[in-house]
Amino acid sequence: MTLVRVWAAGHDTALRDELGALDARVTAALEVGAMASRPQPRVEGHPQAHGDPVEVALLTAAEKAGLDRAALVGERPQEGMVPFSSERKFMASFHRQPSGLIAYVKGAPRRLLEMSTSIAMEDGSQPLDDTARRRVLEANDAMASQGLRVLCLASGPVANATESAVERLTLIGLVGFADPPADGVKEAIGRLRAAGLRTVMLTGDQRATATAIGRELNLVTEGQSIVDGRELDSITDDELGRRLLNVAAFSRITPEHKLRLVAAFQARGDIVAMLGDGVNDAPALRKADIGVAMGIRGTDVAKEAAAIVLQDDRFDSIVAAVEEGRIIFDNIRKFVFYLFSCNVAEVLVLLCAALAGLPMPLLPLQILWLNMVTDTFPALALALEPGDANVMERAPRNPQETLLSGDFLMKVALYGSLITAATLAAYALQLDGSVRRAQTVAFMTLAFAQLFHLANARSDEPLAGRTHLSNPYAIGGLLLSIVLQLTAMYVTPLARVLSVETLDARGWFVVLLFAVIPAVFGQASKMGRRWRRA
Repeated sequence: MTLVRVWAAGHDTALRDELGALDARVTAALEVGAMASRPQPRVEGHPQAHGDPVEVALLTAAEKAGLDRAALVGERPQEGMVPFSSERKFMASFHRQPSGLIAYVKGAPRRLLEMSTSIAMEDGSQPLDDTARRRVLEANDAMASQGLRVLCLASGPVANATESAVERLTLIGLVGFADPPADGVKEAIGRLRAAGLRTVMLTGDQRATATAIGRELNLVTEGQSIVDGRELDSITDDELGRRLLNVAAFSRITPEHKLRLVAAFQARGDIVAMLGDGVNDAPALRKADIGVAMGIRGTDVAKEAAAIVLQDDRFDSIVAAVEEGRIIFDNIRKFVFYLFSCNVAEVLVLLCAALAGLPMPLLPLQILWLNMVTDTFPALALALEPGDANVMERAPRNPQETLLSGDFLMKVALYGSLITAATLAAYALQLDGSVRRAQTVAFMTLAFAQLFHLANARSDEPLAGRTHLSNPYAIGGLLLSIVLQLTAMYVTPLARVLSVETLDARGWFVVLLFAVIPAVFGQASKMGRRWRRA
């Protein structure tokens, strides 16, 4: 945040990086701003103070103008302070000077207009009449419409260092701060919108500032509105619930408003993630379904109340978390789908053969081998699948939807049946010879059908081109399982234990022909769905 404009004595001044010689009225405004701020901590190795961004910006501008707050306070000792709060909307610092006690105040422009009775002009203080008030408000609106955060500065003698004594002030001027959105915020909001997530801005700034920033971020679009805190106070919960759908931002928001808004969105059935960093954000962070706190500038109270802490304070980290969460959920489903369909196939192969009165196509040790080899390594690789290209273009899933939904179980049954049919067909073709040879063909067909079925489990889209290589763990798991399966046949001691015999070219032809059928069916059906969508 940087102080870029000062409006004082009816004149608007743009501040440069190097301030140089300034007009006396601008210097006077910067002096009031510095006196109405607290000293901010400095970190060794960093030239600029770290702390409240508004006060850091005020003190930095004052230093550039040659004003030393410590020296000013040495001349005018501080005797008290009224801290800023969202309810009082101002902060006052009380200092002793030869003429008596004086208050230096900064706060919301409309609030300080209510507390002021005069305004500083070039030829001295003048009454703050309707014309002067209109000029101040016009200057405020002009700054706010540029997306600047605007504060008003005032000072005046007081009887004592209490809040009630702060009245009948002299308005010194307005200061405008540039607080540009961090890099990537606009793009992040666009990605969230594409993923079906709404972003709603809650700000303590006035409506004009919120409108300008909202439009800059493409957050406030046609047909959407901004609700001010005062307006929010005047509407009922029922009316608020009806209006939430078309509100993009809320201005002049208090901590109580934040808590109410979280509850209102939840009452609509929305899942709410609340982002905050201050002590006053803690209740809303706790109330939200997912409280997200800033890790760098966030307070300890906010971090304790939140479920997630952003270590880099970057808004686009939230987008990355949403994407990673979707990928993790998808990979869990892929993992379960692959294991269920493979194990259903093993059960059905034995069940269907028994019902048909055929010799057992698989032996117990062969089933155990399949569970150890063709199930384990490819399934584990699915946990590391990078995710589909459209993962952030899908609507959010229904939180009430179970992992084992009806469509999911139908899909498991379909592919389990395909693998079963392919295995039994290959087995039946070899029953005219020895049972051991037929069992070997069934064993190898089932193993390779499951391994090729990995292509169906990896993505809801057909695998093509580089998507085959997008997960090296899947390739590695597939190759390892193939090597181990061949070892079961060609390493004599192991083949003897598993009751497997070596297949000739005709046997391998039957194995591969039937084993590839479920994978080909799966990829063809996915391509068909893609063409229908196109």
